[in-house]
Amino acid sequence: MRLLLDTHIFLWWTMQSKALSKAAETLIQEATAVYVSSASLWEITIKKMLNKIEVDLPSLGKAIEASGFLPLPITARHAIQVGELPPIHRDPFDRLLIAQALIEPLKFLTADKSLLPYAPELIEVI
Repeated sequence: MRLLLDTHIFLWWTMQSKALSKAAETLIQEATAVYVSSASLWEITIKKMLNKIEVDLPSLGKAIEASGFLPLPITARHAIQVGELPPIHRDPFDRLLIAQALIEPLKFLTADKSLLPYAPELIEVI
C-alpha cells in the first residue's frame, strides 16, 4: 500500500507523539511507499508564521528523508483536481491533499473523519 500522510500524521510521526495510534504506526511501517506532500510543509510553515505551532522547519524537511518518506510535489493536475472536489470541507490544504491522493492514487492517512465523504475507498481514518 502507498500512503499519503495528512499533515498532523506527519507531525505526530516526526515528534513521536502519543497521539499517533499503533494502527497508524503499523500502516506507515508496512506501507510500500509513504509520501509527504509539499502542501503539508507549506501548511506547517504558515502555522509557524502565525505562532500556532513551534517547529524547526529545516529539521522537518530532513525528517522526510530520514524517515524514508518520499516528497510529493504539487502539480497542475493536483491543483485542478481541487476545483473538482465537492464543497465538503473548506480547508484548502486538506482539499489539496485529497486531490493528490485521488490523482496519484494514494491511500490518505488522517485522523480527520470529516474528510471521509471525499473518497471513502482512499481515506484511512485512524
